[in-house]
This record gives sequence, structure tokens and C-alpha cells, in this order.
Amino acid sequence: MNAELCRKAAEKIGNPNILVNLVSKRVRQLTSAGGAGSRPLVDHAEHLGAADIAVREIVEDKITYELLPEVPEPVRPAPRRRRS
Repeated sequence: MNAELCRKAAEKIGNPNILVNLVSKRVRQLTSAGGAGSRPLVDHAEHLGAADIAVREIVEDKITYELLPEVPEPVRPAPRRRRS
């Protein structure tokens, strides 16, 4: 992988955990169906690996992500005790 592209992608995304998840999901999309999965969104990607294509797509703003707000779990009432 190109170190400069990785650095730019890390700056753009901010969180390295999100970056890894984003790249791995895109790699799965690109390599699914025996390589006949999704087409690359960048030009001149013939000689690049799937991870390089995914990172380049992030740097060129071809793919993005959205963080959903965290939803708190509902509070369940304590079970009632039965009288004996």
C-alpha cells in the first residue's frame, strides 16, 4: 500500500478503527463474486490491489461514511416477585 495515500486517508477519516472497517468492507465489495463484484470508482485502477483502490477512493472522496447516533438501550422494569 502507498504510505502517502494511507496517511491522507487517515487524516480524512480521523478514526483509524473506522478507516480499517471502511477499507475492509470496500475490499470485500471489490473482490466479491470472484473479482466480478463492484467496479472501482477511480480511474487507472488496473494495476492496483483492492486495498489500494479502496484507500484511493477514500482520499478522492468517492466513498464516504456516516456515523449514526447511539441509541440508549431501553430500561426494562425489574421483574415482579410472586407471592408464595
